[in-house]
Amino acid sequence: MNALFESTLRTLPLIARGKVRDIYAVGDTHLLIVTTDRLSAFDVVFPTPIPGKGILLNTVSNFWFEFFKDLIPNHLSGIDPGSVVSSQERAQVAGRAVVARRLQALPLEAVVRGYLEGSGWKEYQASGSVCGIALPSGLEQAARLPTPLFTPATKAEVGAHDENIDFERACALLGPDMAHQVRAVSLQLYQKAAAYALERGIIIADTKFEFGLSPSGELTLMDEVLTPDSSRFWPRHRYQPGTSPESFDKQFVRNWLESIHWNKQPPAPELPVQIVEGTAARYQEALTRLTTRLS
Repeated sequence: MNALFESTLRTLPLIARGKVRDIYAVGDTHLLIVTTDRLSAFDVVFPTPIPGKGILLNTVSNFWFEFFKDLIPNHLSGIDPGSVVSSQERAQVAGRAVVARRLQALPLEAVVRGYLEGSGWKEYQASGSVCGIALPSGLEQAARLPTPLFTPATKAEVGAHDENIDFERACALLGPDMAHQVRAVSLQLYQKAAAYALERGIIIADTKFEFGLSPSGELTLMDEVLTPDSSRFWPRHRYQPGTSPESFDKQFVRNWLESIHWNKQPPAPELPVQIVEGTAARYQEALTRLTTRLS
């Protein structure tokens, strides 16, 4: 499969290139969001794409948007992405793009943690808390938390690092009422998804949601949802507290980067073939498990 590192659409004005997604204007009220095969880790974009990754991420997100449709509206418009580009450009959007309604994006990432790993584990080791939330002493790495935690983070520009913040700061960014609403719905979405995934052999250790406001002020789910890029997916049968579990997400890439002692600053190194293939296989496994009906 050929990889799409960067889209080159000429029929629509380019608004932005994110770490993974290219965003184009479709009139004044909609956006074309193209999920490329770019990979980012530690908030740095890598020069090596993962072929087919964008199609897979788009498929996973669209699955969850449908799964959550009775809980919260989402940004999908239902407009065929192929209908807003030229016939020569349709191959660039096929399977990897959506036409979304324009929203006022909220200025934080709504992170929910069900297990103690990643930056949360590092913070807990240093302070006994995560984003200002005190936790019981003696927890192991990858331990299941007593209750899922809402641990928001600021959104970083490409090349910069996200910053974990406490709920008080989230209230300052969003206003208390909106912050409480975002926290409540984030925890609700996580708990519903985690129960569903667990039946299919996947532990969702943590994830991040992004929200925007519609023109009428309605909270709306947007961007990507519960993908291997935005979540930690662990195989249930191999989960063992006290260690960093195997994963169906880009932790596989992060572990390799840690092993080569990369300084986590641009420029990022090229990824070897085995890391590209291993990442693609893990993402595909996550998609297969999540979307396969149980007998």
